[in-house]
Parts: sequence; C-alpha cells; structure tokens
Amino acid sequence: MFIRVLGSAAGGGFPQWNCNCRNCADVRRGAPGFTARTQSSLAVSRDGRDWVLLNASPDLRKQINDTPKLGAQSGGDLRNSPIKSVVLTNGDVDHISGLINLREMEPFAIYGSDRVLDVIASNSIFNILNAEMVARRQLPLGVATALRGATEPLGLTVEAFPVPGKVALYLEDASKGADFGTVEGDTIGLKVSDLESGKSFFYIPGCAAVNERLAERIKGAALVFFDGTLFTDDEMLKAGLMPKTGKRMGHISISGPDGSIAALAPLDIARKVYVHINNSNPVLDENSSQRREAEAAGWEIGYDGMEITI
Repeated sequence: MFIRVLGSAAGGGFPQWNCNCRNCADVRRGAPGFTARTQSSLAVSRDGRDWVLLNASPDLRKQINDTPKLGAQSGGDLRNSPIKSVVLTNGDVDHISGLINLREMEPFAIYGSDRVLDVIASNSIFNILNAEMVARRQLPLGVATALRGATEPLGLTVEAFPVPGKVALYLEDASKGADFGTVEGDTIGLKVSDLESGKSFFYIPGCAAVNERLAERIKGAALVFFDGTLFTDDEMLKAGLMPKTGKRMGHISISGPDGSIAALAPLDIARKVYVHINNSNPVLDENSSQRREAEAAGWEIGYDGMEITI
C-alpha cells in the first residue's frame, strides 16, 4: 500500500496568505529550517495506479501538479485520471472545498458520513460535480467499507469511526449550546486497509481528545497520521492570531499532560506522523526545542511529498 502526504498544513496552509507571524515570515523569506506546506490531504493506493484521496484540500490542483502519478496519464484517454475516489473526514473548508478542482466530467466517487454528505448536498457549488458521473456514497461508522471508483473495486477498505471533535466553524449554531450543534459523525477517523496484504493504517487529521475508545482502537497500530494542529492550546491566543483556543476549535494540543504526545505514548504505535499542522505551531521550525521534543517522543513531522509504503 502506497501513501503520499499531499498537504501537511492546517487550514490556510503555510505560510497563510495574509499572516506575518514569525513562522510565516520566516518561511516566506526562505529561512533555514522552514518548509512551505499546502493544506491537509493524503493519497493512498494499493497498486500505485488507482488512487484514493483522503480529504480534498483547496490546494488540490497544485498537489496534483506536484504529483505526476495523480495527473492525467500519457497514453490514456483524452480525459483521464488515476483519482478514483475521495473519502472525507469532516466538513471543514480545508477538507471539502478542493472537490471543485475535480470537475470537468470525470467519473469518481465521494465517500463521507451522512452529516458531511448533507453539507455538500446543501451547497449548490458542489453540483458542478455531475451527479451522473460522481457518486456520493454514505460511509457508515464502525463498518469496513470496500472502496470503489465509479464502478471498479480499488482493493482497499475504509472503516470510519467517530472521534472527539466538533462541527466545522462555519456550521456552528450558537443557539444549540456549548457544543454548537455537534453530533456524532461531524468528525471521523479512518482505518484504511489493503484487502490483499491485510496491512492497515489510521488517518485522524482532526481530533479534540484521545478518549478510552479511541486509544483502544489505535493501540498497536503500524502507522497513525494524527492531528498536529497546535503545540499548546493557547498558542494562537498568545500570538494574537485568533481569539480561540485549540479546544474551542476541536483540536487536541501536541504537548502537555492531556496532549497527544502523552496520550499516544503508551499505545505501542510503530510509527506516528503529525499532519494538519497550523502555521502558528513551533514544530514547523526544524531547529526549535518543540520540534526536538516531538521527535524525541517518537513522532515525525509530516511534510508535503512524504511517501510511506506499508
């Protein structure tokens, strides 16, 4: 099974278009130890020919152009694409808006929870994906679903499972209380498995906490891609970037007694990779103490173009 990190940054990418924080200023001027990143997405394939996208970033067109194996193949039909399906983990803008890059009458399938598919159905801009060619398929929770393209089997299964999180910021309804109308299925994790080899990995780009149910599920995993949005819960507040904590946005922090380093440390996971990394996060500086702390704890910092074969 072949995995490629298409985008490793959180919403807005790195640098963000209008941000002059230290990290964004440094990567913009080419400072040593800083690498630009596009917004969060993975690609996975069993055979290296037919590919599944895990989330559709607003930067998808660039990500495809930077990954020739995802673009139209020479010798193929006048219009052709190796991208056969897209699996969505939530309704965040940085995970669904890239779908509009996949227009132009190309057959593929979209998988998502009923909540996420409802978001897409309610926004007419996604009608640009011709329903006669682009199937929208519900992804049930707790069931291994065999992925297909428009018709063809892809040799992969995806099991979706709920993770602690919240409804996307733009869908919040303050009248519904402290959880803003969040329900199960607004944020999911994925277990992706190769039907032939039986090997699998987990993709959890958004997560508010590691509860007992999630910890038990990923215990002993060969590979986990995990939410690396913030290093500390209040880092955006302290930087003056946003009047919200990570918890308020539905993201666990990397550090601290309740952070992901501590939560995943006892779970015997062979390989752990942070993705969905916010522009404020000091781990983006390869020379920072926070980067060294994460790496010393056995974590890798994901980057665009990172490839893993399992």
